[in-house]
Amino acid sequence: MRPHAIMIPVPYQGHINPLVGLAINLASRGFTITFVNTHFVHHLLSKTHSDVNDHQTDMFSEARKSGLDIRYTTISDGFPLDYDRDANVEKFWDYMLEDFVVQVEELIRNIVKSCDFPAYRTLLITDTFNPWHAKVAKNCNLVNVSFWTQPALVLALGYHLDLLRKNGHYPPREEKTEDTITYVPGVEPIGTKDLMSFLKEADVTVILEKLVFGAFEQVRYADFILLNTVQELEPKTVHALNQILPTYAIGPVNFSARDIKISKALVQQTDCTEWLQSKPPASVLYVSFGSFIQTTKQVIEEIAHGLVLADVNFIWVVRKNIATDSDATSVLPGGFEQRVKEKGWIVPWCDQEAVLSHPGIGAFLTHCGWNSVLESMWHGVPILCYPFLYDQPTNRKLVVDDWKIGINLCDGEAVSRDEVAGNIKRLMCGEFGEQSKKFRTLLRDSLGDGGSSDKNLERFVEDLRAKILELN
Repeated sequence: MRPHAIMIPVPYQGHINPLVGLAINLASRGFTITFVNTHFVHHLLSKTHSDVNDHQTDMFSEARKSGLDIRYTTISDGFPLDYDRDANVEKFWDYMLEDFVVQVEELIRNIVKSCDFPAYRTLLITDTFNPWHAKVAKNCNLVNVSFWTQPALVLALGYHLDLLRKNGHYPPREEKTEDTITYVPGVEPIGTKDLMSFLKEADVTVILEKLVFGAFEQVRYADFILLNTVQELEPKTVHALNQILPTYAIGPVNFSARDIKISKALVQQTDCTEWLQSKPPASVLYVSFGSFIQTTKQVIEEIAHGLVLADVNFIWVVRKNIATDSDATSVLPGGFEQRVKEKGWIVPWCDQEAVLSHPGIGAFLTHCGWNSVLESMWHGVPILCYPFLYDQPTNRKLVVDDWKIGINLCDGEAVSRDEVAGNIKRLMCGEFGEQSKKFRTLLRDSLGDGGSSDKNLERFVEDLRAKILELN
């Protein structure tokens, strides 16, 4: 029996990438996939990959040439293509959380109706942060698979929000005293400072509450949960979650044995290969805070001065909207680019995985987004942690305190140039290289034949087929 998975990501780069990886992995195991992007995401892909006509852009065309049955379609997010979704994030997400579900249901019913195989083979796989997934799956009579794109630790903490409330750790107490949480199943003692940012705020926005807490509520109704983590990284947490719902650690999903080119980038990328080849091995610091995070001009300036003091080769991704209080032309200190022209390269965006895979890279200064953490680990690159919000403080704990494959850029949010320089030098001296290589081996072994993620994905496929037959 060939299952048919309709897959719908959250429409942001960091959520699209892992779901694309999962689509490749499942199609490689005999699934038919229908991958759904919004018209807007499709439009960005078309602009970025301008060699293809806008109406013909299909990110999976190369995958189909290799024999994988991955189909592609799009859906409106309710706004015109020129609408500024970032500047109107609350209005955008208000629609996505309330009205988008009607369009999703209609699309799914049309896909199922037009399929060339029995409807009962179809299932729904969505990002957990699409908090309508349980409702849609139930209304359309589909098996519901929730795909979790962050570490198991974050899911466990969010899933047990009731325990945090019962023990007085959510909403957070007015006094900012540090406390230790010891009662969440499968979670080692964790300080309140290491909780996700939305658990440390007394007043979260209505949209964030609906999005995040709605996701933790809806995931309870999933038939299966797929985790983009590795069992050996979080064994107790994965085991505890599996006692609640069928849960499978199948990460890191962005890496596949099949070398298939997928056009995923939503903005133009600078090719850093030639520049990196001019630098000695492990001599370059890669600096990036992902596709979404914003900070202040002061933080950018302190990091810039710290890079100069560290006297290190570096590639720094400086997006045009990275500073909330400045435009792109003035965010860096005056004369900075001229001063560092022999050692540094500032780019608006690049292929992060390609950069991290280059032998010239010696360390990664990151916001600790989960994709960035996994990619750094996959290539054995030590991590310099500067978390901002959401899951990032919790990811930092795993990297620095638990796995010891990196260090903190600073203590707290305020950062000084001296801290930046000192910690860059400390991380790039080679002290963390061996530990990072151990975790590189662990991740690669997990995806190899008979590895934990390989076996868990196969077990999921078998359990899913049994579930489909049971329901029909």
